[in-house]
Amino acid sequence: MKYGYYPGCALHGSSYDYERSVRACMEKLGVELAELDDWICCGATAAHSINRKLATALPARTLAIAERDGFEQVFAPCPMCSMELIKVGNMLKDSESLRTEMSEIVEDTVSGKTEVVNLVQIFQGCGIDELTARAVRKLDGFKPACYYGCLLTRPPKDLKFDDCENPGSMEDLLAALGAEPVRAWNYKTECCGAGLTLADGDSVEDLSYKILSNAKKHGADCMVVACPMCHVNLDMKQSAIEKRFKEKLDLPVYYLSDLVGLALGIDAKTLCIDKHFVKCGV
Repeated sequence: MKYGYYPGCALHGSSYDYERSVRACMEKLGVELAELDDWICCGATAAHSINRKLATALPARTLAIAERDGFEQVFAPCPMCSMELIKVGNMLKDSESLRTEMSEIVEDTVSGKTEVVNLVQIFQGCGIDELTARAVRKLDGFKPACYYGCLLTRPPKDLKFDDCENPGSMEDLLAALGAEPVRAWNYKTECCGAGLTLADGDSVEDLSYKILSNAKKHGADCMVVACPMCHVNLDMKQSAIEKRFKEKLDLPVYYLSDLVGLALGIDAKTLCIDKHFVKCGV
């Protein structure tokens, strides 16, 4: 199985631990990742508020590269990146005039035909039966609250792989590998503050505290995410949140690939779990 690979800015920077974790799992599962040649930023949280044409052209260029190099599917582990690529791909498919304009701007033909998938879909594509057959360790003892955040399932007209308000795909996957995910809690798709970590730290702490404290009250002993921004806010900011709200949370924050990797027999150091701020007892 081979995918075009779009790491995005975060996985080659502040969230390199996520990329190491993802790549370790993909290697174990025999999934080949071919990084797109000369990819650029998707525009993330800033471009659409500054220049709508630029916000369309940035993902369009990456989609043009994927089409040029013959990739029918592109894997983007960051939900912000995958959402921007999927959204622009759908816009291109729906508008001949936009296809013409964007092809001129990015100086290559782009049609939006490339399918963009996230980490959950990669594991689903491998098949739960295949994952459980390859697993060498049961995840018993893990009671994760799976946190999807704002962008993994939204906007629903573009992202259709799970229920946008009450998703359950991560829970199903982890339950099959022996974990006991907390399914009934209140904040699995609420915002953590995303890219406001530096610009408005207090708001990020307010939002992230609600998520962490609610998960803990419903019996979770850890969090699972599939987003680098969510991981930063729930993991790196957790000590500041505890200090501000005078409450010990002590919730390790795993990437989905971390727990799947542990089940597959990959050691915690290879998965870069030791690089997380909240220490994980694995």
